[in-house]
Amino acid sequence: MSKGNSNCFDCGAKPYAVNIEKASMQNQNYRTALWTGTHLQLTLMSIPVGGDIGLEVHSDTDQFIRIESGNGLALTGTDKNRLCSRWQICGGCAVFIPAGTWHNIINTGSCPLKIYTVYAPPHHPHGTVQEVKPPDNIHE
Repeated sequence: MSKGNSNCFDCGAKPYAVNIEKASMQNQNYRTALWTGTHLQLTLMSIPVGGDIGLEVHSDTDQFIRIESGNGLALTGTDKNRLCSRWQICGGCAVFIPAGTWHNIINTGSCPLKIYTVYAPPHHPHGTVQEVKPPDNIHE
């Protein structure tokens, strides 16, 4: 994780307005924290063809995921070995992930999957920029 160069920067804890579609489409990083407040966080993600966000669960964080462009598969479940809910997703779709739910988003399309996600409360450190997906795949 780095706080490197990005077209976007985390200007959280202050009022902020953004063209979220444009910011999402321009983001080239795996993850960029765009705004981190006390109770909410907005991150942008670009998932490469054939890539995924990685199997994860957030015990105390609800998550809203909005797909701006691309095609994918959303998987959710109460156990990491039983992801029983599956949805085909594309630009304009949203996925709601309650705290304690295992989930993964897989890019099944032919171009990067451009998404933004809202965490409540924040999940990543202020200013997080990850150019590529971290090597570990499962996040508890």
